[in-house]
Amino acid sequence: MESGRDSPDSSANHQSKKNKAPLEPQTPVNGGIPCLPEEIIVEILARLPVKSLLKFRCVSKSWLTLICSRQFIKSHLNNSRVGRNLSNYRIMFTICSPTFDLKHCPLSSLMQEPSTDACSIDYPKKHTQRAVWFVDSCNGLICLALNEKELFFWNPSTRKSKKLPPVNVNIKRGFYNIYGFGYNECDDDYKVVGIFCVFGNAGAYESMVKIYSSKTNSWKRMEDFKGGVPLDDSGKFASGKLHWSASSKLGLDFRWDIVSLDMKNEEYGIVEQPNYGEREFDSTLGVLGECLCVLCNYLCINADLWVLKEYGVKQSWTKVATVPYMDVPGKLLYSKPLFMLHNGELLLVFGMHFVVYNPRDNSVRIPEISNLEKFLEADIYFESLVSPFANGR
Repeated sequence: MESGRDSPDSSANHQSKKNKAPLEPQTPVNGGIPCLPEEIIVEILARLPVKSLLKFRCVSKSWLTLICSRQFIKSHLNNSRVGRNLSNYRIMFTICSPTFDLKHCPLSSLMQEPSTDACSIDYPKKHTQRAVWFVDSCNGLICLALNEKELFFWNPSTRKSKKLPPVNVNIKRGFYNIYGFGYNECDDDYKVVGIFCVFGNAGAYESMVKIYSSKTNSWKRMEDFKGGVPLDDSGKFASGKLHWSASSKLGLDFRWDIVSLDMKNEEYGIVEQPNYGEREFDSTLGVLGECLCVLCNYLCINADLWVLKEYGVKQSWTKVATVPYMDVPGKLLYSKPLFMLHNGELLLVFGMHFVVYNPRDNSVRIPEISNLEKFLEADIYFESLVSPFANGR
């Protein structure tokens, strides 16, 4: 047989090898972990809890580089935001009596179990005598205000924080602060809006508005607040805009509007509201998921929850729940809708309690929380790897 030619048997073997499917990852003989394609490893890691990922940065230099990369952080953020098992979501409580503190607990246990524990959490410049204010959360970052003056970006999952430069407001004595925390996705820019309000004689009202940009790490003066007197303690961020309830006087009548401030072009607007009906009610502006919502309290009767499902379209306001009042002493109100499951179960704040409303049987229940007697505010956030620093470090 001539050298360099395949025998019939060897040719057949060669063709047989060509037709075989690629081999699956094999377990090494020493019992190690199978080798997986890189894209599969990335997909698995992007679905893990932050606590695990912080440990896995020590596995290798390549894993450290991956987990700290902007693209991976963004992928993990998207998975955390849409997680159906609630494992990435937490409730944080602002405590003011007998001392100031922040506590938190898993959202899943609050909504799905009869009882849960609230645990204290370390936060920037924690001190029992310094007032702490949870302004809002965005993409896993929290904006904190200490004594209404010092502002921080803080990621409780990674324990990283950044102190913002001072606002330096020059306005009359006796002013009060209203803050809002939002995100300009186009420029990857986290922003804080400070509204500084003061009432004068005969009902006169003045305001000064400043806005902070994480891109420039600085504050600037912007157009004064439009739309009357803001009523909320903090802005509500949805659809790229911050929102406040605001009252204005037209002749002898007062009206309330939803005033918006676009985080990209920094322009004010008015959000059209649904037809609530003729009955008088107390309203609470909020955000449910990523949608703006309004909770209408008809005292001692029920509370209607309206959700703006398509931003900018008045007809998309939808009444998604009518929550009955419980037979409890005192004139308590449902003050804030926090979360809604896909089956329609709704978590709300009711006085100093939480209420889970079940639309299937129109029932409400109060879950028990140990280590928590009183709280001033309750807010929701989800875990992420997002850095409080503009450079991502």
